[in-house]
Amino acid sequence: MTVESTAARKPRRSGAKRSTSARSTKKQSAEPELVQLLTPEGERVEHPEYAIDLTPDELRGLYRDMVLTRRFDAEATTLQRQGELGLWASLLGQEAAQIGSGRALRDDDYVFPTYREHGVAWCRGVDPTNLLGMFRGVNHGGWDPNSNNFHLYTIVIGAQTLHATGYAMGVAKDGADSAVLAYFGDGASSQGDVAESFTYSAVYNAPVVFFCQNNQWAISEPTEKQTRVPLYQRAQGYGFPGVRVDGNDVLACLAVTKAALERARTGQGPTLVEAFTYRMGAHTTSDDPTRYRSSEERELWETKDPILRLRTLLSNENLADDAFFGGLEEEADALAKRVREAVRSMPDPDHMALFEHTYADGHALVDEERAQFAAYQASFVTAEEGI
Repeated sequence: MTVESTAARKPRRSGAKRSTSARSTKKQSAEPELVQLLTPEGERVEHPEYAIDLTPDELRGLYRDMVLTRRFDAEATTLQRQGELGLWASLLGQEAAQIGSGRALRDDDYVFPTYREHGVAWCRGVDPTNLLGMFRGVNHGGWDPNSNNFHLYTIVIGAQTLHATGYAMGVAKDGADSAVLAYFGDGASSQGDVAESFTYSAVYNAPVVFFCQNNQWAISEPTEKQTRVPLYQRAQGYGFPGVRVDGNDVLACLAVTKAALERARTGQGPTLVEAFTYRMGAHTTSDDPTRYRSSEERELWETKDPILRLRTLLSNENLADDAFFGGLEEEADALAKRVREAVRSMPDPDHMALFEHTYADGHALVDEERAQFAAYQASFVTAEEGI
């Protein structure tokens, strides 16, 4: 199945140099098999270990989730470009990984997201407009985590895996049969917090599933510069299983995550799921991906689009008609309109608020920085005042 790196299989002699052709061969042959139930051409395939039996309504529901999530995400990106949001982290291309894993959860399971899990938030019933207040700078997260068992977005890279592990250890001590799902990206896999989470979860047999969305670019750094083996294989060193799933296959993501969560609930400990996908857009709206990756790479992944492959399945098996697709398009338009109106009705952020609550009492340096920033803000001339 998996072909490990040459260095892992055969020690190198001191001072020996690997040729360019050797490096190229390694890169071409080192791709492990994926758990896949739906091909990029929209055809169902069987897997000896993972399977999922869904009704036509459930299949249409997964398609609806992905379409509406993508439309919301596109609208948020546009709003940022129009100056309504300070920043936005797009999930474009990762809809299957998020919707598939999100729909595998039970209501009593708990989720610890990063800052890109808009599709998972949708699955947990979080109003999309509540996600936008933080990116506009008017709140620190506009939803109650306990009302949806969906924690607030975590900006610090990898920190949420520690939170998830601790929470899962508490769940086990309470004797509950619920599970915890922690999301992180391929870049976060290089963080010490993630390594510590793996250690503690394994030693304490915590009911947690680590779901790594490997979109292959940690901002501008490719995964191959972070690891010499596929990410899912790291779980072996900590004593729990890892599996790589086609992250653009919503059926496979659902089946694999559901099995991993059930394993956690039944006292069998953690699992690492690596969803092999691709970030179609920029890391955030402050990023320019054309500076570090080729257009050919994106075009290749466009042929693996998660929404298109499920639509092909629905059409080929006569599980959805034009009325369904047309109605969904109207629903997406209505969602986009609601999002626009909600954001534009939000107050403008208080620019000076970032200096509050840093220290319990006053601090000379913070006071100096506040004064400098106030002077900077005052230096701008509004359009009404003229030039």
